[in-house]
Amino acid sequence: MEKSGQKQLQIELKEEIAQGVFSNLAMITHSSSEFVIDFISILPGMAKAQVKSRVIMSPEHAKRLLLALQDNVAKYENSFGVIEMKGQRGTYMPPISDFHGEA
Repeated sequence: MEKSGQKQLQIELKEEIAQGVFSNLAMITHSSSEFVIDFISILPGMAKAQVKSRVIMSPEHAKRLLLALQDNVAKYENSFGVIEMKGQRGTYMPPISDFHGEA
């Protein structure tokens, strides 16, 4: 039951956004005040990758996203099995390091 005076947030999802964007790489950089996530599409045979979407968020929201992703990956793996992290030949896999880019 909803408390009196409490409003429910309504979120509009436009058709062109609802279709989504394919991404098989994400590059993340940050400054002291924001995180920037570039979602990139790399297609076989193409010399250039293309940024399909850029999301900019506060450090607090970036941490909330991290926690939500961890929770959802755990739920996915409980339902469908462990997600394998195998590199595919011919696919660029950026090194995982302590690189700290500036946005």
